[in-house]
Amino acid sequence: MTTVRIGTYNLRGLRDDVSALVRVITAMRADLICLQEAPRIARWRARCERLARRCGLRLLAGHGATGVAVLGAPRVRLLHAGSALLRVFLGLEPRGLAVAVVEVDAAPLAVGSVHLGLDGRARLHHAAEAVERLRRAAAPYRAPVVLGGDVNENPHQPAWRYLAARLTDCYAAAPRGDGLTFTSRRPAHRIDGVFAAPGIQVVSCGGADAEGADPARASDHLPVVAELRLAG
Repeated sequence: MTTVRIGTYNLRGLRDDVSALVRVITAMRADLICLQEAPRIARWRARCERLARRCGLRLLAGHGATGVAVLGAPRVRLLHAGSALLRVFLGLEPRGLAVAVVEVDAAPLAVGSVHLGLDGRARLHHAAEAVERLRRAAAPYRAPVVLGGDVNENPHQPAWRYLAARLTDCYAAAPRGDGLTFTSRRPAHRIDGVFAAPGIQVVSCGGADAEGADPARASDHLPVVAELRLAG
C-alpha cells in the first residue's frame, strides 16, 4: 500500500499574507495540493511556479483562465496534465478543472482541482461535469480519482451530495478536527473538501498543523488535507 497526502486550498488570489500562505502550505506536508483562486490570467503559470517553488513543490497542471491548479511534491511522477473550461453559464464567472495524472511509488492516481460557483444550478452541473472529465482523464491509466475543491456549499446541499454519492467525502469517512473551512478567522462552514474514489482507504482528513495566526492571515479559507492509502 502507498500512503499519499492530498490537500485542497483556496488561496483567495494571493491577496493576503503570502509568507503566511507559504508556511501554511508547507505545514500541510502534502504530496499533491489542489488549488483554487490561484494566480490566473497574466503570467499565471510563472506565478504558480514561483509559489510552488517557495513551498518545495512544483506546478503539475493548471487552468489559467479560472485559477485552478494542482501542485506536486518531488516524489510524485507526472504522467499526464490536462485542464478544461467547464460549461459556461451566461452571466456567471467561468469555471475550470485542472487534472494531473501521476504515479506515487508506482501507484497511479488522477487528481483534479475544481472551484464551484455561487449559482446552485451551475454548481450542480459543474460538479457532475468535473467528476466525468476527471474519470475520463484517469481511464487510460487505470488510475483511481481524487477531486479536491471549494464546493461553495455545505455537505447537506445538492452539489456536495452529488459528489459524496459518487466519491468518498474524506472528512466524513475519517474526520480529524472540526472540519470547518470558512471563514478562516471565524470558521463556521465546511465548504472545501477532498473526495476519493471508492476503494481508496481514507486514513484521516482535517486541517493543516500550521502555526498560530498563519491560517487566518494566509487566506479567507482553511486548507483540508486527506491522508489516503492506495493499492500499488
